[in-house]
Amino acid sequence: MPISNVFNIAKVPELRKRILFSLALLAIYRVGVFIAIPGVNRAAMRDMMKTNSGGFFNMFNMFTGGALEQMSIFALGIMPYISASIILQLLTVVVPALERLQKEGQSGQKKINQYTRYGTIVLSLIQGFFVARSAQGWASNGASVVVNPGIGFELLAMISLTTGTAFIMWLGEQITERGIGNGISLIIFAGIVARFPTAVYEVFQKAGGQGDLTAFDLFVIVAIMVAVIAAIIFFERGQRKIPVQYAKRVVGRKMYGGQSTHLPLKINVAGVIPPIFASSILLFPAQLASFVQVSWMQKVADALQPGDWRYNVFYIGLIVFFCYFYTAVTFNPVDVADNMKKYGGFIPGIRPGKKTAEYIDRVLSRLTFGGALYISAVCVLPTFMHQSLKLPRSIQFGGTGLLIVVGVALDTVQQIESHLITRNYEGFTGPKGPRIRGRTAAASRQQA
Repeated sequence: MPISNVFNIAKVPELRKRILFSLALLAIYRVGVFIAIPGVNRAAMRDMMKTNSGGFFNMFNMFTGGALEQMSIFALGIMPYISASIILQLLTVVVPALERLQKEGQSGQKKINQYTRYGTIVLSLIQGFFVARSAQGWASNGASVVVNPGIGFELLAMISLTTGTAFIMWLGEQITERGIGNGISLIIFAGIVARFPTAVYEVFQKAGGQGDLTAFDLFVIVAIMVAVIAAIIFFERGQRKIPVQYAKRVVGRKMYGGQSTHLPLKINVAGVIPPIFASSILLFPAQLASFVQVSWMQKVADALQPGDWRYNVFYIGLIVFFCYFYTAVTFNPVDVADNMKKYGGFIPGIRPGKKTAEYIDRVLSRLTFGGALYISAVCVLPTFMHQSLKLPRSIQFGGTGLLIVVGVALDTVQQIESHLITRNYEGFTGPKGPRIRGRTAAASRQQA
């Protein structure tokens, strides 16, 4: 890739401003990660995280970008917002009023987003209360995490955590609206990438100082990383092109149509949403069990610890469910078939209208099943790495974290390419135009 293609970004004032704006807000988010809740001992919290480096604490700490380890005002991360989004999307299917709002277009979506924000605040208050209550019992080496426990600390922690989550939610929405890329995904992306140097250091420390990893083990880790990244890029860019023929039609004195094109359907339409949603749901029982000391709930939480076979079964099941669910929400074969019929388009060998919608739905269902299997395979890879190589749980080289990082990076680069191409500059990846297509390619190609 010529370096001049990268310099093309600076030639587009709007794109340059969007990228700088996104980077500035991500920097603000990373600074906020190190602002502790008043009245906590961060050193004791870090020591406790080291002694409990596996399972729930490590997974939750990954999604919060290390904020839980710092006992930061961002300790809840963006997870309450994701949980609220899941609830609203599920309710949209069963509540007619929300379904009507969704079909109203942009105005209805704004109303649903408003309900999501309200739900985020409510969930943040509830989770903040449980975190504050549980933190008063956390200790490491005789040092308590909370300096002055009591109702005063609980109220202060609830307000701090809720405010932190609301601020992260606002940052994500601002990045989406005025920056580049999806703000919520970029915030999770920034948190995972920020912990990457620490993970690299832990691997080499384990290979050198402790001697648990051999040179061959390091080679296997690097090879698996490269293979996983290559597989993610291959599947994220994979498409099934359905041929579409447009009949000739005369409008006035001009003749339109008569051309052949295709309808591109991505293998993974849902992107990184399924593993994020699935992880958020599976984190809830362990989070609740750590807050409410009940025996049967503790047994459920122990069964759903990352690495356990029962956790993997539920994780894969939820990923498959959300792949189909999110694809059904974002892509409607009936609308696509109606638009094709409206403009004189048809799939060779398939009758327009209902038959076309059924054919597209059948092809999309098969693609979604393949995409769900690919995401599931990538996400459970760390389990086998940890079991075979005995890696520390804090290492996030594969699986969910790597899928989120590569997927979000591809989407962001695709948006940058779109800005460059529309302003007659060479694409970010070369003079032949955009080679990285985002998940909205099918919709935009159909509208064109």
